[in-house]
Amino acid sequence: MVAQRIVSRMTGGLKRFHESGQSHFLTFSCSKRRPNFASPDIYNLFIECLERMRLHFEMRIYGYVVMPEHAHLLVSEPAPETLADAMHFLKLSFTKRLRRPGSFWQKRYYDRNIRDAAEFDEKLGYIHLNPVKRGLVKKPAEWEWSSFRHYALREVGMVEIESEWTAQDRETLASGGPARVFPGPG
Repeated sequence: MVAQRIVSRMTGGLKRFHESGQSHFLTFSCSKRRPNFASPDIYNLFIECLERMRLHFEMRIYGYVVMPEHAHLLVSEPAPETLADAMHFLKLSFTKRLRRPGSFWQKRYYDRNIRDAAEFDEKLGYIHLNPVKRGLVKKPAEWEWSSFRHYALREVGMVEIESEWTAQDRETLASGGPARVFPGPG
């Protein structure tokens, strides 16, 4: 049995289950739910900071989407530190690099442990369909700030997405095999 550590927050009695070995579905919002992601440059800066967080905390990113006023992540737990540490790093590094006055983020975030493959698939689908449901695009592949294109088109983006394909590529390269080439869309 995997040991679980419960981290309680005094505000609102929120409980987080860490060191469970489970994946986590995270949602965090901009201050006052304002659409602070107002330009491609701001979206792209967040994506850069997400990749820096992945590397710094040795995490796996399974999926993400950045929306005008919030973001969703599907991630592993960081190896040596807590998910709260990783989220603090992501938000703070992004805000410092943005150099914009005022609060960008709400202080808290939503965290749900993913308990099985069906829930994982459900949350990944939810993440990828979010821009379509909101009417921002007609198809998930049209939204640039999402991991959908990795899964649908094998597109390699700024953030390394952990998927079956990524693992296969890693094994192929480790065995001395050639990197696979995938045609682009169209």
